[in-house]
Amino acid sequence: MNGEYRGRGFGRGRFQSWKRGRGGGSFSGKWREREHRPDLNKPTGKHGSEQNSQSLLLQSTLDQFIPYKGWKLYLSEVYSDSSPFIEKIQAFENFFTRRIDLYDKVLTKDLERHAAELQAQEGLSRDGETMVNVPHIHARIYNYEPLTQLKNVRANYYGKYVALRGTVVRVSNIKPLCTKMAFLCAACGEVQSLSLPDGKYNLPTKCPVPTCRGKSFTALPSSPLTVTMDWQSIKIQELMSDDQREAGRIPRTIECELVHDLVDSCVPGDTVTITGIVKVSNAEEGSRNKNDKCMFLLYIEANSVSNSKGQKPNASEEGCKHGALLEFSLKDLYAIQEIQAEENLFKLIVNSLCPVIFGHELVKAGLALALFGGSQKYADDKNRIPIRGDPHVLIVGDPGLGKSQMLQAVCSVAPRGVYVCGNTTTTSGLTVTLSKDSSSGDFALEAGALVLGDQGICGIDEFDKMGNQHQALLEAMEQQSISLAKAGMVCSLPARTSIIAAANPVGGHYNKAKTVSENLKMGSALLSRFDLVFILLDTPNEDHDHLLSEHVIAIRAGKQRTVSSATVARLNSQDSNTSVLEVVSDKPLSERLKVVAGETIDPIPHQLLRKYIGYARHYVYPRLSTEAAQILQDFYLELRKQSQRLNSSPITTRQLESLIRLTEARARLELREQATKEDAEDIVEIMKYSMLGTYSDEFGNLDFERSQHGSGMSNRSTAKRFISALNNIAERTYNNLFQFHQLRQIARELNIQVADFENFIGSLNEQGYLLKKGPKVYQLQTV
Repeated sequence: MNGEYRGRGFGRGRFQSWKRGRGGGSFSGKWREREHRPDLNKPTGKHGSEQNSQSLLLQSTLDQFIPYKGWKLYLSEVYSDSSPFIEKIQAFENFFTRRIDLYDKVLTKDLERHAAELQAQEGLSRDGETMVNVPHIHARIYNYEPLTQLKNVRANYYGKYVALRGTVVRVSNIKPLCTKMAFLCAACGEVQSLSLPDGKYNLPTKCPVPTCRGKSFTALPSSPLTVTMDWQSIKIQELMSDDQREAGRIPRTIECELVHDLVDSCVPGDTVTITGIVKVSNAEEGSRNKNDKCMFLLYIEANSVSNSKGQKPNASEEGCKHGALLEFSLKDLYAIQEIQAEENLFKLIVNSLCPVIFGHELVKAGLALALFGGSQKYADDKNRIPIRGDPHVLIVGDPGLGKSQMLQAVCSVAPRGVYVCGNTTTTSGLTVTLSKDSSSGDFALEAGALVLGDQGICGIDEFDKMGNQHQALLEAMEQQSISLAKAGMVCSLPARTSIIAAANPVGGHYNKAKTVSENLKMGSALLSRFDLVFILLDTPNEDHDHLLSEHVIAIRAGKQRTVSSATVARLNSQDSNTSVLEVVSDKPLSERLKVVAGETIDPIPHQLLRKYIGYARHYVYPRLSTEAAQILQDFYLELRKQSQRLNSSPITTRQLESLIRLTEARARLELREQATKEDAEDIVEIMKYSMLGTYSDEFGNLDFERSQHGSGMSNRSTAKRFISALNNIAERTYNNLFQFHQLRQIARELNIQVADFENFIGSLNEQGYLLKKGPKVYQLQTV
């Protein structure tokens, strides 16, 4: 049998290469000594009477001659003929040799033959056998079934092999972990190597030399017999889908330990499947441990990590093609094919998005386009700035119109959706935070909502009540990354997410006399980053109210919905030739998306719609056709011309990019590789609807002095006059602090008539002309 081992792959070993690799010059007298084994062919070296302490000494340091070259790599114990592993190795060898043709193999014998050929080509001498280093091969198990839910991992799973799926929320630094440590005996100077299971530090109990029973040892970290490996700890959190969510429980988390080649395989925000063995560690020091209970913490020693997001995108011109977040069965693919074959697919998807909410077709159309998203350009070339492909949508409106419902529907349908509420969110909870590890004292990154929603949707409700957090969104919305510089750690994390926000106006009801910026008390820098801003107004309309009440009663009674839907009718100004925004198309999109009376629509189930969106986002990367590009360009140039004529410049290239993004999303919704002329026309109509809302004043007229998405001021000329007067006074008196009653007096002298003077000063404060320094005290900001 031993001859068979040598022939088949493990072969006989020589120590020359080991000695060269370890630099073991001091062992030159010892390594040649072999123990006499009658079953080995032609044993070399001195043997016979050396079964003494010298032999024992040798065994503790360098191990004896082993017929298997990989023994020291895989097994920590010393080789002996009576080892229980021998029988297992023989069984495996028999199995392997019988089916040798089925395996794509790299055997030691093949390596040796290849090395011998290379030596012959180079003309080197071939004294003795050719030596090759045996690589350490890690066995990894993937696609292990079944997946265990994180909440079920308890004490009865200790020592078992499990597979878990979750989101990485924290990643520690990579550290070296010692698995074998060399110890020097203080009495006789003998070196022995001791295995440290799970990296727990232990001292040897006694010296292996029979004549010396020393009990004092010194660790030798730099010895060649000390073995270390890379080690990293990550924390994963369970995926909270609707069917598994339990009321009143925080999401479970578990620590996982990664070693060797698994380290650095994931970053915060990745969705991973981890297989490994459940183990326990002692409870952390310093924890309040009542009555000194013997408590342990469960953790997982990972064997394999499959990252569904993938760190390295495929090199392609179309942009970022990342690993699919979903697996598709054959049944799913057939269903996707059937959905795609529907005659009026856009209408079906819009009405499937949130069937409980009645009407608002164009708003739902905008949300559906945000779900699919456009293509990201130049993602792989570091020298070019990437142009984002994810549209952002803001819904502003009166309370009770179903904004939050639509937002939650979008987040539940998205393949990767995160829903947060603005009034209970902190800046670090949105972006990323640094936390200190209690055991090691190291800082670790913990991902916030935008990082966890990478390549998906982040829904932010109560957007107006966020306070200071708006500044944290500026970088994430345009650059699609979050940079961090805290505690000496400077890094940038990806946040390629579509932000869909819902906000209520400050006064409770939307005041059309004010701009969106003044209604929300929000800066223009943030508002200009939204591709679409929808304004929902609760205007009484007899026909609409009748249909709405029918719809609500039908849903509550559990009947099949057969009533038609309607949108709030917009009153256009009398002179319809003033703006391109008011030109009505022959068959408006809102009419095409409506469910007509008596028509029944069978909505696509949420799970299936999620699969369809995931498939489209992963496999479809549309391009603009020439006709579509022409329509978008004409619309953009017409808007620029009008804004130029009206002495303001609200339209920027951001709007052109928004149009392109949304047109690509419209083509992707139908799994088409090219955006057609009809797609562009639909998008122009949705954009017109969005702009009409933000530019209209209280009389329904278009006011182009409000900048894009209503981020300007409602009475700009009055404000300019007032600020210039304040500047003159400040220059004369060398004092730029004004009391509120002084400001009111100056306005009276200038004959400035505004309906609400407090709100007028408040909007000047929002726009950055005045800075509030205290109660009723304002400082003029020099321009």
